Amino acid sequence: MNSKKSTEFTYDLFVIGAGSGGVRAARVAASTGAKVAIAEDRYMGGTCVNVGCVPKKLYVYASEFGKAFVDSAGFGWQVGGSRLDWPLLRDNKTEEISRLNSIYEGLLQAPGVEIIHGRARILSPHTVEVDGLHFSAERILLATGTWPYVPEFPGSEFMLTSNEIFDLKNFPSRLLILGGGYIATEFAGIFNGLGSQVTQLYRGDLFMRGFDEDIRTFLANEVRKSGVDLRFNSQIQAIYRSSNGYHAVLEEGNELEADAILCATGRQPNISDLNLDCTKVELDDYGFIRVNDYFQTDEPSIYALGDLIGGPQLTPVAIAQAMAFVQGQFGEKVRSPDYEFIPTAVFSQPTVGTVGLTESEARERHADVSIYRSEFKPMKHTLSKREERSMMKLVVENASRRVVGLHMVGPDAGEIIQGMAIAMRCGATKEDFDRTIGVHPTSAEEFVTMREPVTV
Repeated sequence: MNSKKSTEFTYDLFVIGAGSGGVRAARVAASTGAKVAIAEDRYMGGTCVNVGCVPKKLYVYASEFGKAFVDSAGFGWQVGGSRLDWPLLRDNKTEEISRLNSIYEGLLQAPGVEIIHGRARILSPHTVEVDGLHFSAERILLATGTWPYVPEFPGSEFMLTSNEIFDLKNFPSRLLILGGGYIATEFAGIFNGLGSQVTQLYRGDLFMRGFDEDIRTFLANEVRKSGVDLRFNSQIQAIYRSSNGYHAVLEEGNELEADAILCATGRQPNISDLNLDCTKVELDDYGFIRVNDYFQTDEPSIYALGDLIGGPQLTPVAIAQAMAFVQGQFGEKVRSPDYEFIPTAVFSQPTVGTVGLTESEARERHADVSIYRSEFKPMKHTLSKREERSMMKLVVENASRRVVGLHMVGPDAGEIIQGMAIAMRCGATKEDFDRTIGVHPTSAEEFVTMREPVTV
């Protein structure tokens, strides 16, 4: 066990970045009796609370009401005209985030963490500078997350990122989105549902790279049915201001007009001004900070966790890493998190839920794999008449009969996948699924009623 107290330095731990991982590490370390400081130059809670998970999910909820009004007609409801009040939605979101910012600050203050407002930079392996003030620490923890990446081409400065899209003064009637990952796809669904005419461009053959191939293909069809103009093998060459917005010239020769253009082409580590050159900290081939299994960088006194070290860039993962870090440094245990069977939800429309291996990953790892798949119209839409379908898929490793991959596109996928992840971590086999009695009538019961493999 590492000692909690340092007599040589002012702090036992100095955390740079008050996102989910940094806040958890700081407050739990402080609760052990360690003297802890945390520096943050923007907002408490980091990306997730301010310009990520929380506002995104609130906007997803908002975007689903328009479809629900239409769906209700099939159930006998007569709904009058509806209109989105964008400023009200935006300002209510901002008020909720301000409330959460205060909660995060309170969580830090309660165990005695010293909060320092300002951008921190490293001066030496044990020294941090914030706005001209110097602080010494036995350990420095980097938890600054990632930042939106914007490619450079003529007019790229006109594009918005996920940092700004939540707080637009005026609602964009025409929104052009560049990118094919989960962030781009989620915003396409949000603004399409809120009433924008949305065009989403992706440079590759099929979006949502890294997800199961069947999920990617099925979701593309559903996204198009929802009204999003989804285009593959398409890229912006240049952007110009026009009399009524922006004019985008595409590499394939087409041209598009838009009121706003969102760039969602990925994120990169937020380390540009940390002054890491004065340390032995090294980056990996992708520009993320290199750490060992216990989050220690090549500089022994400096640690890093969360999105800026690569791996699954998810809030719960950063929190799990923070707990492991604190237990290793200030507790009785030295361990690293278990990254197997991490459930993931993409709040696209319809929603994606996934845990475990994709089919291609399973076939690379295992000699004998069976695939079970089902597609159907959710019961709700038999009366709503909405042309939306769901898909569920199980990937089974035949030697052990373990379910090693589970994937879904459809309503409540994020909620359903959480329970499935628990079963898979416990080693559930296909026969365990088969013996489980379903909850009827639900979509989730489909996971325990698929009997015949579609591919062997």
